[in-house]
Amino acid sequence: MSSCRVHLDFPKPLIAVINGHAIGVSVTVLGLYDAVYATDKATFNTPFSNLGQSPEGCSSYTFPKIMGPGKANELLLFNKKITAHQACDLGLVTEVFPDASLQQEIWPRLQAYAKLPVKSLVYSKALTRDIEKDLLHKVNDMECDRLVERWTSDDCIKAIMNFFSRKK
Repeated sequence: MSSCRVHLDFPKPLIAVINGHAIGVSVTVLGLYDAVYATDKATFNTPFSNLGQSPEGCSSYTFPKIMGPGKANELLLFNKKITAHQACDLGLVTEVFPDASLQQEIWPRLQAYAKLPVKSLVYSKALTRDIEKDLLHKVNDMECDRLVERWTSDDCIKAIMNFFSRKK
């Protein structure tokens, strides 16, 4: 099982644009992206403990590295929901744009990035990422193994049942 192998092995820069509520793996894989842009209305939430689950997307490694262990634990262990500005302050988001002007501001930037020399981008990314690629693959495998164990555990099943019973 491999939740983020594509992200780990993709040679070109990965850029995320978040314009709403990001939850779970859509948040955790952001630590593998080369740039993350968000609107000021975006939020980020990883409710793993609420659901009896565990981190994914290599976030058990990338989040403490990006934001420090205490802030990472608030997100990964204690289900803290954060705003785009908070995510930017923590280093998870690269830049925050006003919601009303995101489209006008982000597309010209992305189009300019797309015109940069491909080999330069690929080689530069490799220099900044390849040194940790084996470690990230190992982290991903460990997280996936733990998730498989979690999905069949009594506390995960109970947490999910409680979650859905609250929705009624």
